Amino acid sequence: MVTTDGVALHPAIATSRVAVITGGASGIGLAAAHRLGAAGMRILIADIDEEQLAVAASELRSAGYTVSALCTDVSDAGDIAALRDAADRLGDVSLLMNNAGREGGGGILAGAEIWERTIATNLMGAVYGVQAFLPAMLAADWPCAIVNTGSKQGITLPPGDTAYNVSKAALKALTESLAHDLLATGGRISAHLLIPGFTFTGFTRRRGIDAQPAAAWSADELVEFMLPAMARGDFYILCPDNDVTRETDARRIAWAAGDIIENRPALSRWHPDYSAAFAAHMEGDA
Repeated sequence: MVTTDGVALHPAIATSRVAVITGGASGIGLAAAHRLGAAGMRILIADIDEEQLAVAASELRSAGYTVSALCTDVSDAGDIAALRDAADRLGDVSLLMNNAGREGGGGILAGAEIWERTIATNLMGAVYGVQAFLPAMLAADWPCAIVNTGSKQGITLPPGDTAYNVSKAALKALTESLAHDLLATGGRISAHLLIPGFTFTGFTRRRGIDAQPAAAWSADELVEFMLPAMARGDFYILCPDNDVTRETDARRIAWAAGDIIENRPALSRWHPDYSAAFAAHMEGDA
């Protein structure tokens, strides 16, 4: 499918098919809902914030899209089952975007509640989503796609928010395994790992940043980057922003992988003994 503005779309993005988006009340999820609604899909947004969910649904309907909304806690398998049932009542589901997430807010010694809440939302929410929606996709005969929203922190693991890093690293592993399993569908169902750069979302606002920083992309910009990447069949949708280029990301990720190959200390990018070597690597001198 090609839109009126000439942008190629993944075949799962089809008129009258259903797109299910968790974390759809704001940020990336809401931006995706707008774009998929404009492509003619029926939209089901889910979010734990019932008040914001109602605002988002009203906004989408005012734009002329066919929209339903369901208050959902993605860490609850029962809620996800209810979301699947609601989606089935709308029509044929062809796109699932496991986008709901939360910041961890803790290091290794953070309380069990923080760890459990972070893993339950960021990892198990996607597990429950895949397990609820994938069987019907496998039984269908139309193109489908599953998008999981990951994080660069799940790849390079910067020190500080360990619980969040672990949850997103596990989500990366889950999505990679899903993509491999879906090879058996001959490409009819695809999986994609969305890896945002610095994006102005609800997370950003909760950090006390009320205006979009110059370095950040908007959620709309990120979705506009995501859609053609999906159409190309990209699995890793590695998004830049206004401060970090793809080349910079690639060098950082390559260094992180090199810790294993070179037998360097864990997270050597932040190790004082390796600061000069990392700087040279980023300059392309190593």
